[in-house]
Amino acid sequence: MSRTSLLIISFSAIRSDARVLKQVQEFSRDYDVTTCGYGDRPDGVVDHVRLPDDAAAWRYDKPSVVLRRFRRAYWTNPAVAAAWPLLDGRRFDVVLANDVDTVPIALRLAPARGVHADLHEYAPRQKEDVLVWRLFLGPLMTWLVRRAVTRADSVTTVGQGIADEYRRVFGIDADVVTNAAPYVEATPGPVGDPIRLVHSGAGLRDRNILALVEAVEAASSPVTLDLYLTENDPSLIAELRERRSERVTLHAPVPYSELSATLNAYDVGIHALPPTSFNNRWALPNKLFDYVQARLGVLIGPSPEMAAIVEAHGLGAVADGFGTTDLARAIDRMDAEAVGRWKAASDAAARELSSATQVEVWRRAIDALAARPGSA
Repeated sequence: MSRTSLLIISFSAIRSDARVLKQVQEFSRDYDVTTCGYGDRPDGVVDHVRLPDDAAAWRYDKPSVVLRRFRRAYWTNPAVAAAWPLLDGRRFDVVLANDVDTVPIALRLAPARGVHADLHEYAPRQKEDVLVWRLFLGPLMTWLVRRAVTRADSVTTVGQGIADEYRRVFGIDADVVTNAAPYVEATPGPVGDPIRLVHSGAGLRDRNILALVEAVEAASSPVTLDLYLTENDPSLIAELRERRSERVTLHAPVPYSELSATLNAYDVGIHALPPTSFNNRWALPNKLFDYVQARLGVLIGPSPEMAAIVEAHGLGAVADGFGTTDLARAIDRMDAEAVGRWKAASDAAARELSSATQVEVWRRAIDALAARPGSA
């Protein structure tokens, strides 16, 4: 008996896209998985449709967008225009489309048993803090959701606040699959003296990294902060190097396979993302789950989704705000006894908060589509 064929399409480098890679790993065991995206072929798939590296998914024809000719704007997008000829004529039982910009392709392919859409952001307000994006690309994203995502057979997204907004605005009933990290066998290390804070992720100014640095420098407690940052913004990285703070150390990023072991040497993972956009307000990022798998305590700003998890499991503390003063105050409230409790709580919650419990939501959705009778 032949296995069900599943196309997983994402306008990303799938081998380094943690969320999409979890889909590939989950379904390649018992589906014939074909992937479509940038970069090399992921392990375990039966075929990979590689998109040209220069076929940018973010680039749209400006006159078409400005004149609200959204259909033309979409189908002339370089990634879409490259993907469609490579996929046209292929037959799949199920398509798992990642983000709104792949859903129209999935629908046009007309898979025999259905389309599942996995939405990584609330697309209509993804970059609403940028005026040009809000005026022109925001309406295009709204059109894509209304014209395509509402026709998908099932939908998931990354957090409850985003799911609620898709339901409120578009009537889309989306389940939630968080960006949880895979379970790691680890134990909490002893609390350091001084307490060792750590932050890992993208080196971008809008991630509020300078406020973290300033808060550590302003704190009365003799804490330290280590930063593992990718060089997304060279000017930010240069500024951090020039500060030469005695309390703050900047490191090169480590491969994801080494991240958990690297973080495990610290005490508290810190992240404070200001709500400068809808998606930032409702963010539930990978790093929160990375900190848990590393058996760290967690110190965050008052982001609702993150705060709910931190408070429900006793993982750490939620600062009163996102600025330097609020973060410094939260740091000064920490002591070794509290941090020890937080690390133990992360250890207790690590399995429940791992990706193993989350991919089950995708599994139920894809299996339900696969169980449908095939179309003629």
